[in-house]
Amino acid sequence: MPAGLTATDRKLLLIGGALLVLMLTASVLLAPPGEQANSTVPSTYSAQSGGAEAAYLLLVELHYPVRRWEDSPAQLEGDESETLLILADPVQPPTEKEREAVVSFVEDGGHVLFTGASIPEFFKGANVSWTYPDPNWKTYAPSVPSRLAHGVRKMTMEPQAFWGRLDESKLALYGEEGSPTVVRWKFGDGEVLWWAGATPLTNAGITRDDNLAFFLNCVANWNADEPYHIFWDEYFHGQRSSLWSYIGKTSLAWGGVQLAILAVAVVFTFSRRSGPIYVPARVSRLSPLEFVDTLGGLYERAGAANSAVLVSYQRLRSLLTRQLSLPSGTPDSELALAAEQCLGWKDSGLAELLRRAETSSSIPKLKPREALEIVRQLEQQAARLDVRAQYRQEKI
Repeated sequence: MPAGLTATDRKLLLIGGALLVLMLTASVLLAPPGEQANSTVPSTYSAQSGGAEAAYLLLVELHYPVRRWEDSPAQLEGDESETLLILADPVQPPTEKEREAVVSFVEDGGHVLFTGASIPEFFKGANVSWTYPDPNWKTYAPSVPSRLAHGVRKMTMEPQAFWGRLDESKLALYGEEGSPTVVRWKFGDGEVLWWAGATPLTNAGITRDDNLAFFLNCVANWNADEPYHIFWDEYFHGQRSSLWSYIGKTSLAWGGVQLAILAVAVVFTFSRRSGPIYVPARVSRLSPLEFVDTLGGLYERAGAANSAVLVSYQRLRSLLTRQLSLPSGTPDSELALAAEQCLGWKDSGLAELLRRAETSSSIPKLKPREALEIVRQLEQQAARLDVRAQYRQEKI
């Protein structure tokens, strides 16, 4: 029966459980907030009236190079002059580093489509005044001829603010005198296009009047044959990169693999220690091999290689004399001749073998290799007599 958990195993399990709870808590806290009921945030994930899923999917269907952007603006890459960043009513203010990244992006030639009254949080030079939303949407005609007025007689918008004082870098394209609702702002080498509200790109507003044509004019690259690479921001809507996608950019993923391997090793070693114990079988001390090993060890320690030769020599002589019915004192030469005549051992070299064995058995410091070779040959000849005796018994 397996033993209970040791103190070390219990401590390991507690640490693992604590880490699991910590990771679950972090995933819950860092998960993007769910969409609120009747949300007015123009998110590309929202199919509600205030969302912008229809406009995003339209760009995808028209094969615009568009993608959702859920990372910090500091990570924007590529040719700024061929890139458009859509900031549709951002609900979370930028940090100073993020604001500087957006400003640097535009100054280096990037393009930004910004909607809503929070533009001063991103661009210090913006001058807008807040106004309460009017439930009755207003229709605006182009103030001056521009590329945004191509195919657009009027567009409908619910303004959240109006632009204030204009200077030479800013041009009002839509809106009434003193309250512009669409402003084109030359900023460094880039451009900021500001809308007073996100209505023309929302699910409920994109089908109103000429809003669809107005929206496509705003995202079109009029200075080149290729369209902009469009990044539709969701970062400032709270759709930040998930915990797992963040971990995927670090070495924590490989660290997790190593921890998993370590955990498997711990479980394996624990199971090995907690499994049934098998006692290996013991070899009997009466085993013939143990007797042989013991006897060989005695000969080796005593340096009595000649004694081993003598034992095998006398055993073979004893077997031959009994087999041939000769006296025990028969000389080796006569014994070998009788074996050749009676047993058919022609050219067996038995006489020479017996002579060598007799001579070697009297040498005190006989080499073990030489003794081993003589003993092997003597035992081979003795084995022939054993087989012959068994054959004779079977015939009887």
